[in-house]
Amino acid sequence: MRFIVLVPASQDSEAGVLPDLEGLTKMGKFNEELVKAGIMLAGDGLQPTSKGARITYSKAEKPRVVDGPFTESKELVAGYWILQAKSKDEVIEWMKRAPFGEIHGGATTIEIRQIFEAADFAPVDTDGSARARNADLQRQIDSQKASAKS
Repeated sequence: MRFIVLVPASQDSEAGVLPDLEGLTKMGKFNEELVKAGIMLAGDGLQPTSKGARITYSKAEKPRVVDGPFTESKELVAGYWILQAKSKDEVIEWMKRAPFGEIHGGATTIEIRQIFEAADFAPVDTDGSARARNADLQRQIDSQKASAKS
C-alpha cells in the first residue's frame, strides 16, 4: 500500500524561510532511515504559495487561475512523503519517529492518507480498460525516468 504524508505549511515556510542546518540534518537522517527501510518512494518540500497558483473549475465557466500567495495557512501543504508500507499502522509508527518535535518550533500536525491503487477501481472499471490505460501510462513514466537518468 502507498501512503502520502502531508506536512502543513507554517508562517515561516510561507515566508520562504529555510530550515536551519540542524533541522535539515535531523530530517535528512530520518529520510535516510526511511530509504534504508525501503519504504520511502518520494519526498520533497514545497516552495511557498507565493510561487504557486490555483485553478478553479466549474461546468459553467472556463477554468479560473489565481496566483499565490494564499492566506488560508491551515489548508496549505509545505511538504510530503510518498511511502510504501504494509499498513497505515506501519506508516504511523515510522512517522512517530519524525523529528518534528525538535524542529519547526516543535509543534505540527501531519496528515497520512492512503493512495488509491489501480485495483481499487475494479468495481467501476469492470472491463479493466481504465486500469490498463493507467498501467500503460505508468510504464511510459517509468521509461521517461529511466531515460532521464541515462
